[in-house]
Amino acid sequence: MTKLMEEAFAAVAKLPEDEQNAIAALVVEEMTSEKRWSELFAASQDQLAHLADEALRDWQSGKTKPFPD
Repeated sequence: MTKLMEEAFAAVAKLPEDEQNAIAALVVEEMTSEKRWSELFAASQDQLAHLADEALRDWQSGKTKPFPD
C-alpha cells in the first residue's frame, strides 16, 4: 500500500462510522465504474478501429472539411 493510501485510511478511520461508510461507498462506486469503462473500451476496439479507418478514407477522398480557427 502506498504512503498516500495509508494516510487516507488513517484520516478516514478517525471519522464517524456513517462518514466512513459514505467514503467507502464512493471508493467502491468509483472502482466499479472504472472497471466497467475499461471493459467497455476494450470491447469496442474493433469498432473504434473501423471508425478510424472510415474517417481516414473520408479525409483521403476529400469528403471532410477542416475546423474553422
